[in-house]
Amino acid sequence: MRTDDFWQLIDRAREGGGGEPDAIAARAVALLAERDPEDIVGYAHHQRRVLAASYRVDLWGAAYLINGGASDDGFEYFRGWLMAQGRAVFAGAVADPDSLAELPRVRAAALSGEEFECEDMLAVPWEAYRKATAAELPADRDPVPVPDLNDFWDFDDEEEARRRLPRLAALFVEPPEE
Repeated sequence: MRTDDFWQLIDRAREGGGGEPDAIAARAVALLAERDPEDIVGYAHHQRRVLAASYRVDLWGAAYLINGGASDDGFEYFRGWLMAQGRAVFAGAVADPDSLAELPRVRAAALSGEEFECEDMLAVPWEAYRKATAAELPADRDPVPVPDLNDFWDFDDEEEARRRLPRLAALFVEPPEE
């Protein structure tokens, strides 16, 4: 599966349903299950590459600010939610995590406390493969390396958050009053 195919499938899954991540994940499973098993394996490999590319300290810091904390699993689920937002938002957030402050739903979360996670999006290839073949997705023989996270900073340090993620910090360190 090519990069464009991966994101086009997600875009098709995003159509309708009001953009709710769990609904997008369910539609992605249904769309992917209609394809050949080799395509599903290709989707799984590409998803691992996308997740590895987004495994960045600055994006983790953004998830931490937005969600009021982010464990290892919480960061995984945040990136599942981010995938459900589509290629442009995902790529923009990987390139500049502070750009998430421009998303209306993220801005609203500063007041509502809404958290952004979608574990179901991470399970799409496994669910689709099981649905299409009644078997388990084969293990990837070509694992994608995960970058080293040497640049961790204290996500609770408000000054450091303001320095590294100024637009998100303006929303979540000192949230606007209603």
